[in-house]
Formats: sequence, structure tokens, C-alpha cells
Amino acid sequence: MKLSSRISRSARLAGNRRYALFVAVVTLALTSASVATADDGPGPFGVTTVTEVNKQSVRVGALFGSAYATSLAGGHHCTASVVHSAGHDLIVSAAHCLDGDPGDVFVPGYRDGKAPYGVWKVVQRYLPDGWNQGQAEDSDIGFATVAEVDGKNIEDVVGADRFTAGTETGATAVTITGYPSATDQPISCTNKPVQHSATQQRIDCPGFTGGTSGSPWVNGDQQVVGVIGGHEQGGLTPDISYSVVLGKEAAELYKDATSDPE
Repeated sequence: MKLSSRISRSARLAGNRRYALFVAVVTLALTSASVATADDGPGPFGVTTVTEVNKQSVRVGALFGSAYATSLAGGHHCTASVVHSAGHDLIVSAAHCLDGDPGDVFVPGYRDGKAPYGVWKVVQRYLPDGWNQGQAEDSDIGFATVAEVDGKNIEDVVGADRFTAGTETGATAVTITGYPSATDQPISCTNKPVQHSATQQRIDCPGFTGGTSGSPWVNGDQQVVGVIGGHEQGGLTPDISYSVVLGKEAAELYKDATSDPE
């Protein structure tokens, strides 16, 4: 489980050790990015770097528990991102990220303790039956709506990607952006996912430690085709991450989340 403040996969690593790993990975990425190549498309693939601030990246943000809703710094436990909906108020993450603190807030574009696009209160959560009835790893996907801020909806402030179920695993490369709990800056990595099983997909990207659960897998068409979670609630090592294969259950959940009048 790529969490930090709750019982988690990354809790098995000491905080200093985890931070040292993150620094080492990002340092390596920054020094090797200029020479890395990929046989099947533009590179570098499988290289993790600190995320640039741009129109796409600010749609991704950190989830904070209620205890950190005002102070923010150091309190994020998961990652989420804005996806398109009729209400312009929807985020997607892993189910195990949303199945917890009722006071969670979402901070898009969070960086260095600051919330340049506001702090958005999570209002309504949508989790699959498979998760609610037994925390099935094949159902580790969830949505949530967030309340307006200053009379505006979140999608109108930062934009949104499209949530897309049924995309073939590995058809194209994806970029994953997430927030390790040991740092207050997001990281990103691009690579091609591969099939882990009929219901799970995996990707090789270094440095995705605790806090990166819920990170979106976004393809070149700005479609979210996965989120870190699923098998082992995201993975037991920083270098390999998993996602549920987004199929019928995910599509139905998205439909519920976008049609519910609340």
C-alpha cells in the first residue's frame, strides 16, 4: 500500500531510508534523463524526475487528512487527480485512499507546503461494491466529489483529464504523477504498462514510495487509464507499481459518480 500515515507498505521502511531512496532516485533521473532512450517511442522511459509545473500537472494533487487540512505541510497521505464530469467537481484515486478520514481535503498542484489552486473539501465518495464488501484488490478504484471554492468548481480552475475504461494495457505509454509522503513536491515517470494478470496491470518506474497511491496513469490523449493501487494496494517496492485494469466495474462506478445528483 503506497500510503504513509496509515498502516502501509511504506511504513515498513524507515522515514530517513525512504527519503534517501527518493533523493537518490531523483538525482539519478536528473543526471540520466538526457541520455535515456526508448526503442518504441520518445524517451526517456522509466526515468523519474521532479514534476514540472504545467497545465497538465496541476490537475494532480495531494490528499490530506482532516488533521492537516489547514497546515498542509507534511500531512499528505495519497494522491488524486481531477477527471471530467458534468458537475466539474470529480476526482479519482485508489479506493484505499478514499476509504478513511471523512475530513479529507484535496490540494491540486500542491508544492512546498503551498496550495496555489486552493484547498478542496471532499464531499461524496464512490467506492465499488467489491471494495466495500471485502476490500478486493481488483476493486481498488474510487471517485469523490469536492465542494466549491469561492463559487467555482475544481475542473473550472485546473481543468480535467478524461477517465477512460476499456483501454488495452500497454497500448501506449503513460505518465504517472504522484506525491511521495517524504517530500512536498510531485514526481513523474513515463513508461509502458504491462499486464500483471487479467485484472491487474503494472509499470516499472523508480521512486514511487508511500503517498503515491492514487497517482493517475495518463496517456498521450490525456486519458486516465489507471491509478496506483490494486495488487498489494499499489506495490511493495518503490520501483514497481500496480493498477486495476479499468473495466466494467470501473466504468459503472464512474457512471454512478457522474450521474448522482447528491
